[in-house]
Amino acid sequence: MWNIIIPIVTLLLGAVGGFFIGVFYLRKQLEKMQNDPEMLQKMAKQMGYNMNKSQLQKAQSMMKNQRPGGGRR
Repeated sequence: MWNIIIPIVTLLLGAVGGFFIGVFYLRKQLEKMQNDPEMLQKMAKQMGYNMNKSQLQKAQSMMKNQRPGGGRR
């Protein structure tokens, strides 16, 4: 019986822990991007967009104005 329960519990705990670590890492990266226009431009280029200076400033201001938690109410 324990041969079935322990792997399932371990899998669930690993998945939940990995999710929260991923969210934490992503938030840190987004915070860095808000303060570093070079990083934001690099990400845009990787996605196939070329942003000029005004577009970068607009994107940074939009990121700074968003509420934490994805903007849900």
